Amino acid sequence: MSDTDQTDLTTARAVRIEHFGGPEVIAVANIAVPELEPGEVLVRMAVASINPVDWKIAEGKYPPLGKDKLPIVLGRDLSGTVVAVGANGGDAAVGGRVCAFIDTDRGAQSTLAVLKPGEAVAVPQAVGLDVAGAVPLAAMTAWQGMFDHGGLAAGQSILIHGAAGGVGHIAVQLAKWKGARVVATASEKDLDFVRSLGADVVVDYKNERFEDVASDLDMVFDTQGGETQDRSLAVLRKGGILVSTLDPDERKAAEHGVRTVPRWHAQPDATALAQVIALIAAGSIVVTIAKRFPLEAVRDAQAYAQNEHPRGKVILTNGQA
Repeated sequence: MSDTDQTDLTTARAVRIEHFGGPEVIAVANIAVPELEPGEVLVRMAVASINPVDWKIAEGKYPPLGKDKLPIVLGRDLSGTVVAVGANGGDAAVGGRVCAFIDTDRGAQSTLAVLKPGEAVAVPQAVGLDVAGAVPLAAMTAWQGMFDHGGLAAGQSILIHGAAGGVGHIAVQLAKWKGARVVATASEKDLDFVRSLGADVVVDYKNERFEDVASDLDMVFDTQGGETQDRSLAVLRKGGILVSTLDPDERKAAEHGVRTVPRWHAQPDATALAQVIALIAAGSIVVTIAKRFPLEAVRDAQAYAQNEHPRGKVILTNGQA
């Protein structure tokens, strides 16, 4: 089906699920665009990001969103152009380039998306809308995990798993910006890429054991879980901290004398996101786009991101980036 009329601000094409299940439940459908409340802005999406939380939500494995929330429009982050502003819309103006990490009450994978007050972050001309749409959730996961929950500081050392992935490749660069020493794991094909991001030591996780090159670290940032997480406890110093996007094993951590962070989810933080956008504009952080898919090919995009271990981010486009 074709996209909606680009001049129509009442109807959008959106990635929606009506019930939980496998990839077959993900569909692109026409939805009504709600009238703007005071302080809200309407954005014509240029790029929306694909993230693991998308298929977790679709499968019914994301606890904050249960059956009572269905139907659900997927997507947590996007970039685009402001096309309408509600009363008291703040600094946003029609025609402005913005990006945002939005809350779960709406979806970003939609040709038109409503941003709540304080969510929109201005995107300078030095930053492409493709990058701006790819980065919000991944950057906030790295930022909040390492800095807000983990307290990573200059001069500390950190092990980052999955360092070539969407979150990992941003985490490496943020940790170096903070002044930390970075040990990173990646597959053989991505070793040089991760080195180019600034990692001090890069480990081929299939052919090397990170325990052989890392020890007495201040922090482990883990997006893998399972055996990788269990093994990571041994490379932390006493009192060091494991920050994971998956449930930590607190009993095993206590046996190693290290700390963990209880289960957490990244939250919208426009102030921190604006700082990341500024770092990208300055060239301090480079965001890699693994592959682009049109919005209508969202199932292919989800399958690629979930199964192919892409380098960097996978994005959906709406013809503007």
